[in-house]
Amino acid sequence: MTRPFRYGVIGAGRQGCAAAFWLAVRDAPDRVLVLDSHIDIASRAAERVNQLTGRDVASPLDGDAGDTRQLIETLAEVDVAVCAVPYSMILGCTRAAIEAGTSMVDLGGHTETVLRQLEMDNAAKTAGVTIVPDCGMGPGMGNTMGLAALERLDLDAATPRELRLWEGGIPIDPPPPWGYVASFNIEGLTNEYDGQAVFLRDGRVTKIDALTELEHVTFDGIGILEAFVTSGGTSTLPYALEGKLEIFENKTCRYPGHFERFRAFRDLGLFSEEPLVIDGGWVRPRDLYHALLEPQIHADQVDDLCVIRARATGDKNGTGIAVTPDLVDRHDPETGFSAMERITGGHAALIAILLAQGAIPTGVRTLDKTVSALALLDEARAWGFAITERVDHDTNPPTG
Repeated sequence: MTRPFRYGVIGAGRQGCAAAFWLAVRDAPDRVLVLDSHIDIASRAAERVNQLTGRDVASPLDGDAGDTRQLIETLAEVDVAVCAVPYSMILGCTRAAIEAGTSMVDLGGHTETVLRQLEMDNAAKTAGVTIVPDCGMGPGMGNTMGLAALERLDLDAATPRELRLWEGGIPIDPPPPWGYVASFNIEGLTNEYDGQAVFLRDGRVTKIDALTELEHVTFDGIGILEAFVTSGGTSTLPYALEGKLEIFENKTCRYPGHFERFRAFRDLGLFSEEPLVIDGGWVRPRDLYHALLEPQIHADQVDDLCVIRARATGDKNGTGIAVTPDLVDRHDPETGFSAMERITGGHAALIAILLAQGAIPTGVRTLDKTVSALALLDEARAWGFAITERVDHDTNPPTG
């Protein structure tokens, strides 16, 4: 019997608290340390986890993820950490984890950051630790479902051709005027809507501008949603699949009308980080945009739903085959966690537990280099996530 593990969660916000909860209920750990630069936030998160689990398992810590020395000392006390801070702080946390000799997963969402983490592969192996970037809902669970669909094609002796992903978190009852509620950090939201996505087109890695290529998809019980390009959703998987697939892409789902509203913000220049002089003072447009928009799309309680669909298509003996896993998850009134928190924290916790068990080799390892994606989906189903799978033969099914 393995000993109880000790976990750490860096960042006690919504996703970090959810990750701490999943760790506490799925692995019976010795302790879950919840670190945040605001001790009141860390205390509330730890208290919530303890109340939900009915035992004293989570402890708050007052600490700044930007204080490298303190972070190293904290991480040295745990077996595995979940990094739930904004992407701009992930590299520093990665270096601290390696120096502390502690394995770590992060919630990522910024492909350039992952590429720099991969440069630390040798250092992680030397330290005997494993770093798994880009867990959570997206790119994490989305890429896991896509990889599982490709695995299914391989098991069916089919030649894969395309992989397309659609995913998104939306409020169950869209409030006016934006029809959207933020279920994660607004910096991360703007990051997704800005810059370029990394796709495969004609078998080659290709950069595609965010907020382009609008289409519509249909989910049973939900209806028609918009889907469009955002950045960060594919992580480094296009590089791993280059030359193996003709097409690999990921699009974000929202209610109809969202695309035009937020593209207008972008086209107006509100995403810009270049300061402007207004009435003799310097103003960064993105800061102004966040200050105005965040209060209007913020909610203390998010009653939401999340959708993820992967579709892998290929050929077998001259006929088409398509594998389509679907996930629809909703806000959980029993725990109070939103669907976004459930999936994001759940996927990160699932990988963290595998790290603690030594199931993933050392080094910096992207999701495609961890364990079987089909096995991960089976475990996610055991955790209560409703993941279905459809296999179509002799046809290439429509997007909806």
